[in-house]
Amino acid sequence: MLQELHIHNYALIAELQIQFSGGFTVITGETGAGKSILLGALGLLLGNRADSKSIKTGEKKCVVEATFLLNRRSEDYLRENDIDADDNECIIRREVTDSGKSRAFINDTPVTLANLKELGGLLIDIHSQHQNLLMGDAGFLLDTVDSVAQNEKMRAQYAETYQTYRQIASDLSELRRQASQAATETDYLRYQLQQIDDLQIQAGEENELEDEAKMLEHTEDIKTALYHLNELLTGDEISWMQKMKHSINDLERLSSVFAPAAEMAERLNSARIELADISDEAENQMERMDFDPNRLQYIQERLDKIYTILKRHNVGTTEEIIRQAEEMRQRLNNMENVDFLIAEAEKKLKDAEQRLTTDAQLLTKSREKTAKTLSAQLQSRMNDLGMPKAKIEVCINESPQPDITGKDTVSLLFSANKNVPMRDVSEIASGGETARLMLALKTIISQYKALPTVIFDEIDTGVSGTMAEKMALSMKDMSESCQVICITHLPQIAACGDNHLKVYKTEDETSVSTHITLLNQEERINEIANMLSGSVITKAATDNAKELLGLSQ
Repeated sequence: MLQELHIHNYALIAELQIQFSGGFTVITGETGAGKSILLGALGLLLGNRADSKSIKTGEKKCVVEATFLLNRRSEDYLRENDIDADDNECIIRREVTDSGKSRAFINDTPVTLANLKELGGLLIDIHSQHQNLLMGDAGFLLDTVDSVAQNEKMRAQYAETYQTYRQIASDLSELRRQASQAATETDYLRYQLQQIDDLQIQAGEENELEDEAKMLEHTEDIKTALYHLNELLTGDEISWMQKMKHSINDLERLSSVFAPAAEMAERLNSARIELADISDEAENQMERMDFDPNRLQYIQERLDKIYTILKRHNVGTTEEIIRQAEEMRQRLNNMENVDFLIAEAEKKLKDAEQRLTTDAQLLTKSREKTAKTLSAQLQSRMNDLGMPKAKIEVCINESPQPDITGKDTVSLLFSANKNVPMRDVSEIASGGETARLMLALKTIISQYKALPTVIFDEIDTGVSGTMAEKMALSMKDMSESCQVICITHLPQIAACGDNHLKVYKTEDETSVSTHITLLNQEERINEIANMLSGSVITKAATDNAKELLGLSQ
């Protein structure tokens, strides 16, 4: 329920804050006073496109903010999107700057316009004349039937079954596509895999071969370095090793008279042992080091083959080509088993189709039963709205293909006059008749479904007198189930409201401003009298206004 609306610097409104109550609220005002501005401001909260031109002249930013009392569905939405909802209330704010940029907030949490549209659709339903086109929309009519049928769980179960059916059908289609390509693709995959398998590639092999090739290419340099090292340490002349031995002996003899000599001898001996080990290792490596041109040629040829296969498969390492080979092997295995997989998928699809048919039949039976009830209710409502000769039938038809909503389409057949054959409402109903049908539908829906705040924007266009009063009573009836706000030009409708707001415009030398105020009883009498007689309010108009308001003596 809309509790409060605050508008700052929007269009002709400098500052406006208005409280709303439950029940039936009417909004009146002269043409051009700014009633459409209110809807435009609310439209911003519903995620409509922001336009810097909507900012009041001379200002940098406009702000529209509304406070709502949450219903169950909007509470669920906030919870699912991790948005706080304190005290069962929700504050939606939209800010628009003169650069055309806008920001949106729900309970001070920044949100996207998609969030505004989704939540706004759960909080406000603005019904304008163009929405009457929904009377010919099969989706709207189907949702209406389901709302009256209260088969939400049944429809959700069907939707789940349908999604499963679609997924299995998609998987089966992909398997069949693979099967049709299997012959040529299998041969090609086998050829590619055989090339890789023939090489018997090992992970990291290219790195090992590259290192060995470098070593073979520098065999002479390595042997020369090892020879010089060995000569340095153990040459025929007095070597470093022999000199170190002499020094160690000298230090050990002096250790009894020169204390540091013992430690120095020990450290020098450790170095000698390490150098001796290096000398032995250099000699062994030198003996094993032998240039093998055949081995180098083998390595180069092997690397060429490995590089070629890596480039062919657009990978950089042997690990990647091994992994790609395993993927090919798995694909080949799947192709070889594709007939079995297709048979399994066909069986699953048949089972899913049977479940889908069962769930669809349950939905259809529910809708057919509800269609009869809804037809009778619409007939009764249209009688109340001054069309006793109208004939209405809600028809459940089988759709060519099942979809997420079931196997049904809904059409609404209508005839306004006796002996006139019924036809689709979109083909035969006038604007006024369609408006009354939509009002009747929403009144019925409100009895079965928790509707958001419903705002009727001049739904009374083209009607007057007794018919206007009947439409007002329908909206009054609807307001027992949800908050109803109606923008109207008709005194008969204005008089039926529980609350009466007036939109008016003031002008001075520099600006024009729109205002809205809640009327007290005396102001309400004057406003309705003005709607009856014009700017000059006569006593007869005042008496008539009191009579409409039920205040006559």
